[in-house]
Amino acid sequence: MELLFLGTGAGVPAKHRNVSAIALIMPEYQGETWLFDCGEATQHQILHTKVRLGKVTKLFVTHLHGDHLFGLPGLLGSRSFQGGESPLTIYGPKGIREYVEVNLRLTGTHLTYDLHVIEVEEGLLFEEGMLRVETHLLSHGIPSYGYRVTEKDKPGALLMDKIKALGLTPGPFLQKFKEVTRLTLDNGKEIRTADYLGPSKPGRIITILGDTKPCAGERRLAEGASVLVHEATFMIEKEAGANDFFHSSTRQAAECAKAAKAGVLILTHISARYKDDGEAILDEAKAIFPTAFLAEDFWSYSF
Repeated sequence: MELLFLGTGAGVPAKHRNVSAIALIMPEYQGETWLFDCGEATQHQILHTKVRLGKVTKLFVTHLHGDHLFGLPGLLGSRSFQGGESPLTIYGPKGIREYVEVNLRLTGTHLTYDLHVIEVEEGLLFEEGMLRVETHLLSHGIPSYGYRVTEKDKPGALLMDKIKALGLTPGPFLQKFKEVTRLTLDNGKEIRTADYLGPSKPGRIITILGDTKPCAGERRLAEGASVLVHEATFMIEKEAGANDFFHSSTRQAAECAKAAKAGVLILTHISARYKDDGEAILDEAKAIFPTAFLAEDFWSYSF
């Protein structure tokens, strides 16, 4: 999996940071790409990356502020112009369906693919194959959600010494040990496949939060995350002001990651006032949570 940051700024586009958009690229899952938010000019940012709109199957909107969704109508139209045919599902707060439908209707935009729009509520959003997505309400000026993507645990490695002791030799059929709970051998003996597998491999957890000040919702979504993407609109000196406008500081993002025992923290949604303060921003976070990174436009993190 790879998180590719298409826009890392807050509020309005700046020369050094466009507004919010993140791509989750998953080559291990048929090459699917999921987008989180779609701020103004997201489709233009995509032109400079390996992201292909036809591979985007899901788009999650955290909230309805313009810097998180003004790029959506153009992206939907471009996906058609580029020959997109596979279905696309948009998830977002109440109002996202009306926003999409009105834009498409007033502009006469015809889509060449099936579009589904789902207005989210707290809890389990969906579960497909190895992945499940949950959402929880955060604390912002309007309804803002965070998303938690959980990969199911994977079966452990085959214990070949034990398997060979059964008189079996390596071959494609060994995959059945990971697909079924019990297996009948050619000699009629029934075995429990778990006895021939090593410890299961924990799945990855990716938490991507919308705009928020510190709240219970963010802590719930961040708990045990392999990667936590958290807004850090302001530095510590402006923390009080950040909270007044329902945003978080670098310190609060780091404290959330620490309390949640996250693996990695990635800071994004940075105010345009901090054009040359990247090192200072990161230092503030690392003082509390050492495995922190500061996202820049077109920067990516693979895990």
